Amino acid sequence: MALTESFYPNISSPLLAESDTALLDVLTSPRWQGVQKFSRRDAALDPLLLAVAASAGARTTRNHYHHDFFPGAQADAVARSKRAAEDTNKPQERKRMSYVSKQGPRRLRLQPTISPQPAIASQSISLAGSSPISSIEVKCMARTRIPTPHGPAFLHLYHNNRDNKEHLAIVVDPAQYSDDSSVLAPPIRSRSLDAVWSDDETDMDRIIRGAYVGKLSATSQHPSRPSLHQPSPTTSIPSPLVRIHSECFTGETVGSMRCDCGEQLDEAIHLISQPISLPDNVSPNSRSMPGRGAVIYLKQEGRGIGLLSKIRAYNLQDLGHDTVTANLMLGHQADERGYEIAIAILRDLGLGSELGEGVRLLTNNPDKVQALEKEGLRVAERVPMVPRSWKHRSHSQADSGEAQLGKAAGATMIGGEAVRGEDLDKYLRTKILRMGHMLPLYLAGEQAAS
Repeated sequence: MALTESFYPNISSPLLAESDTALLDVLTSPRWQGVQKFSRRDAALDPLLLAVAASAGARTTRNHYHHDFFPGAQADAVARSKRAAEDTNKPQERKRMSYVSKQGPRRLRLQPTISPQPAIASQSISLAGSSPISSIEVKCMARTRIPTPHGPAFLHLYHNNRDNKEHLAIVVDPAQYSDDSSVLAPPIRSRSLDAVWSDDETDMDRIIRGAYVGKLSATSQHPSRPSLHQPSPTTSIPSPLVRIHSECFTGETVGSMRCDCGEQLDEAIHLISQPISLPDNVSPNSRSMPGRGAVIYLKQEGRGIGLLSKIRAYNLQDLGHDTVTANLMLGHQADERGYEIAIAILRDLGLGSELGEGVRLLTNNPDKVQALEKEGLRVAERVPMVPRSWKHRSHSQADSGEAQLGKAAGATMIGGEAVRGEDLDKYLRTKILRMGHMLPLYLAGEQAAS
């Protein structure tokens, strides 16, 4: 009973229920009095529960301590005891407690937070100008060499202050293997990657994130240095070939033939890697130079609507709707993609800006050309992307051509093969007729022409 009185000093012992006393005796006894086959997992919490019950107030028992689901439960216990001591017959307006979340609205919590980095703030590439779009800053966080079936390439990973996605740039440029200044074209390098990130960074820190020149190996480790001046544009050689590509899990990873996205990604890397013919007055010793350019890979699945809505749109397409109508039925726009981040990445690579090189844009979409030109990037030429299956339909020996094409290796699940089928033809016709893509419709065959 002494232990009971220590927990309830303001209440005489006769007021205690016998069940309370029995429970205290059981919990505080050296050993469990009943039959116990297994040890209780919460036995260690008994002293803590007793302490909480005692500190909550004299009128709180084991059955209902601290079960209030509103803020200030412990503080309100004292207020409840004061109200009980007052005259209960006196009318009194009781303040109603409300639960107030300490979190911000979901739309604010989902916005990415970019921690301030004063040492590198000046090195971020900003998309500024007369455009009403807010300033976008991108930063290349890492770069590495990747061998592909079409030759070596450099994969750049970017962060930005617009979203929390990791966008990529696949750069094909053999000049990056050498720091020789006598190359015909300047190397395509990221200014934010080569910048000094902190005063105490080491050469190994720069090498690990990919800021190096030449081919990295155990015997060759040459960190790059920040570029003090923008490379002057070269008008004597063709501009680098650039493709702005949006992520497509179904077409690139699974190999779906509802679209030609996997084929386009592989074809873009293939075309960029092809040798470039040079005029006679550029290099008397060589008539060509290695291909160079970049694929800007944006994480905007399903033309910006996301993979979930894209899968639902596929079901609507099976019901007879085209890709545009399916998006609209789901409450989306026909095309919700944006190219502001891609433009900022191109400027970070020194491509398309006023002081850098122009680009040859590999696309059938006029919106991409308009988006780049609207932000001041120089598009020297638009290079069309004709589907591989459509190319071979224009030749008399289509079957043999497709058989040879299927043997080639590629960078995606489709590889060097040609995507074909009724679903693809319907998809491409919709892009031409309803989205304004610039493709020769007669190559789709007799069914498309009808």
